[in-house]
Parts: sequence; C-alpha cells; structure tokens
Amino acid sequence: MREIFSEELEDLHVRFSEMGMLVNEAVYNSVKAFVNHDRELALEVIQNDEAINQREVDIEKRSFEMIALQQPVTSDLRMIVTIMKASSDLERMGDHAVSIAKSTIRVKGNTRVPEIEEDIAAMADIVKQMVEDVLDAYVKKDEQRARKIALQDQQVNEAFKTIYDKCIDEMKNDPQTVIGSTDYMMVGTYLERVGDYVTNICEWIVYLKTNKLTELNTNNQEMM
Repeated sequence: MREIFSEELEDLHVRFSEMGMLVNEAVYNSVKAFVNHDRELALEVIQNDEAINQREVDIEKRSFEMIALQQPVTSDLRMIVTIMKASSDLERMGDHAVSIAKSTIRVKGNTRVPEIEEDIAAMADIVKQMVEDVLDAYVKKDEQRARKIALQDQQVNEAFKTIYDKCIDEMKNDPQTVIGSTDYMMVGTYLERVGDYVTNICEWIVYLKTNKLTELNTNNQEMM
C-alpha cells in the first residue's frame, strides 16, 4: 500500500508541475499578445484556460481520493495539502492571464503608449521568472529559495507603481490615451496579483518544510 501511495503522490507532483508550466506559458503569451497587439495569440490564451482549470479540478479530485483512501501520515498529508493549495493559486494566475488577453482584444485600435508597453513587458519578465523559479523550488522542496523568491515580489510592486504613475501622467497630458492607459493599469494590476500568488506558493513551500504558515509578504492579503 505504501508503494502505491508513493506512486500516486509522485503522479500528483508531476501533474502539478505540468499545470505550472501551462500557467507560466499563459502569463507569458498573454503579455506578449498585449504588447504586440496580437489578437490571435490572446484568443489562444483564453481558449487554453480550460485546460488549466481542468488540471486544478483533477488535482483536487485525486488529492481528496488519496486522503480518503490512503489516510496519509502527517508529513504526507502536508504534501497533499500543499499541492491542493498551490494548484489553486496557479489556477488564479491563469485567470489573470486570461484577463490580460481580454484586454488585448478590448483595446485594439486605441491610442497606445510604447514606453508604458515596454515597462509592462519588463514587469512581465520579472513575474515570468518568479513563476519558473517557484516551480523549481517546489520540485526541490527548497525552503530558502522560496523565501528569496518571495522577496522579489517587491520588484513587481515597484514596477506596477511606475506603470501606474506613468499612466496617470499620460491621461493628464493626452485625453486620447485615457482608455489605453486604463487598460495598462489593469494589466499591471493582473501581473502584480500573479506575483502575489507566487508568494503564496512560496509560503506553501515553507509550510511543507516547517509545518508553519508563514506570511512572507505583508502586501499579500490572499493567504488561505
């Protein structure tokens, strides 16, 4: 029975990692579509979100089955809980990628500001790297690395503030940019939230290793 449980737990890890790669790709493609005004890529992100949602449902179902049928010991139960909670955070990241993609479709044809779009792309690069790093830290159960990744969320918050301030200035100086700048701020908000969810996953990695719920980012209000 123990061998079967170990195999099922390993399968759960693999499914979580695969879901993480799908989410990371969605975030990257949504921003790429936005800054390149690529409507087709945006539609692809929206269509692919169903696969991410199904992954979360599948992980949750398998997790509950393992808890009910295998009655895991404390350390194994902690692992299953971590996967369930972290997969929920991944699903929410995917939702924000969809929101960015929808912004791409909505603002097509509006007056654009290349400088702000460059800032958004740079912010997205930071977020994308954080997602990749936290998935690797999860696989390696690296608590110290998770703590360091969470600290990078401050860079994301600062990038968002820069974008926000520039958008306000643009709207004051050129009324034609009001609609576009509003969407820039929304996209920045979505990316900022993805950074918060990365921090959540960092917190679950720390929980996995220490059995303590530790808030790593005081700006993050989404810890379950």
